[in-house]
Amino acid sequence: MCRVLKVHRSGFYAWLNRPDSNRTQENERLRRRITFFWEESDRVYGSPRIYADLREDGEHCGKNRVARIMRENGIQAERGLKKRVQRYGKPSQTADNLLGQEFSYEQPDQAWVIDITYVRTFEGWLYLAVVMDLYSRRIIGWSMQKTLHRDLVLQALLMAIWRRQTRPGLIIHSDQGSQFSSDDWVRFCDEHGLQRSMSRRGNCYDNAAVEAFFSSLKKERIRRRVYRTRAQARADIFDYIEVFYNKKRRHEYLGGMSPVEYEQLRCAG
Repeated sequence: MCRVLKVHRSGFYAWLNRPDSNRTQENERLRRRITFFWEESDRVYGSPRIYADLREDGEHCGKNRVARIMRENGIQAERGLKKRVQRYGKPSQTADNLLGQEFSYEQPDQAWVIDITYVRTFEGWLYLAVVMDLYSRRIIGWSMQKTLHRDLVLQALLMAIWRRQTRPGLIIHSDQGSQFSSDDWVRFCDEHGLQRSMSRRGNCYDNAAVEAFFSSLKKERIRRRVYRTRAQARADIFDYIEVFYNKKRRHEYLGGMSPVEYEQLRCAG
């Protein structure tokens, strides 16, 4: 081979035994760090969030370098399948849209949003209701049950009230589901001084913040699992909300911070 390529045998063996360059060794070390943070996110982070984790951990590297290393090593965010198109029935609006697609607030507990989603298990559906504070996008209340009874949303709202201080005029925004039109819901909100607000029928953009949370939950966790029991699904969703999303997951809207970190930093200041 050396004769054909017209190189000296001594030069070939010197090249063969030469250690990797400093740049190659540094890329390999960085790849291991990238893999660590990718696994820590349950493989749902792409290069922008991985880069933010590296910078926070004291690494000095560029965004493009992180993206290139991830691309060359097949490290990419793992996502689930797309959701089905929803069908809507007869309108049942009982409150005005006070939110008006305004999702930015300067103080916590000025506006909350609530919604319901479905989770498939081998035992049947598990229904999840969550309450989000629009100030930090933190999930402050949630409830999981095997039926769509109105108690599902009342328990989620009760958790939010128990955890937080309700302000005079606090807005609680929902879609036009029957749970949010029930007498129990109206009475509960009135007793706690909450201003009820409702989306326009079939307009997902009116409740876009909580819809975005459900999208992340399903792509990053639910559609990557097979739940044999409702108890298994409850445990995994609890882990996503309380351990990962609220405390760790970086949010572009919050400048790359998690909801808990954002509240601690802003409220302390």
